[in-house]
Amino acid sequence: MKTVEGKRVLVTGAAMGMGKMYAELAVGEKAADVVIWDVNETALKQTAEELRAKGGTVHEYVVDVSSREAIADAAARVKSEVGDPQILFNNAGIVRGNSYYWESDVRDAELTILVNSLAPMWITHEFLPGMVASDTDCRLINMASAAGFISNPRMAAYAASKWAAIGFSDSVRVELEQAGHDHVKVTTVCPYYIKTGMFEGAKAGLLLPLLEPEDVVRTVWKQMKKGAPFVVMPKTVLLSESIKGLMPTPLRDFLGGKVFGVHKTMDEFKGRPTE
Repeated sequence: MKTVEGKRVLVTGAAMGMGKMYAELAVGEKAADVVIWDVNETALKQTAEELRAKGGTVHEYVVDVSSREAIADAAARVKSEVGDPQILFNNAGIVRGNSYYWESDVRDAELTILVNSLAPMWITHEFLPGMVASDTDCRLINMASAAGFISNPRMAAYAASKWAAIGFSDSVRVELEQAGHDHVKVTTVCPYYIKTGMFEGAKAGLLLPLLEPEDVVRTVWKQMKKGAPFVVMPKTVLLSESIKGLMPTPLRDFLGGKVFGVHKTMDEFKGRPTE
């Protein structure tokens, strides 16, 4: 896929941040329709107006992706009013707190799993059949995280949600290949902490710099069009996967905690609780 021109693109969590950037790129490449979902109605309307001013055909829907019913209702409207998307960015996500799990509010864990793990599954289930039935190249992009590879104190629920996201996303990729639907490609995105309000206060680790959102979006966009199965940023994140298979757990913990400093990266995390 060289361009998204003429495609229908849907982006969740699109009112601000990286979701908005993906929508801007879709408009810039002359997508036929750009569908944007977000729970923040005010910011969503403002983003829609900005995208239309740039020449985009934009359809905004206020959707709480923590609700399966809200997703089903919005998906039905999209199918009826716009048509099935050919490119789907499951971008919406949240991160809560920096406390140890037993000190945290279990409701935060529940919401984290709903938004980061179950919502992409529900949204994909709504739109993937249309992609499979399509006669054109389609793309499914699931925003996971480096946290899906690395155990990390003070973010147990978040790490769990992203481990689930990676397992789901890459399994669907293999399913599509096994079923012979080669025109649908799945890209699982696993970045380290990104310099957005969502991770305000998080720290870099050794060989693990904080990432600029523009760099991540640009890389994901390029790799999405290629149909790349994974986008991992930075590449040093992959060290954790190698270490898991080669080293005993105490040594792996020592490297993560003492050498690379990963286990201290959330000590001063503030974030945006409603992100």
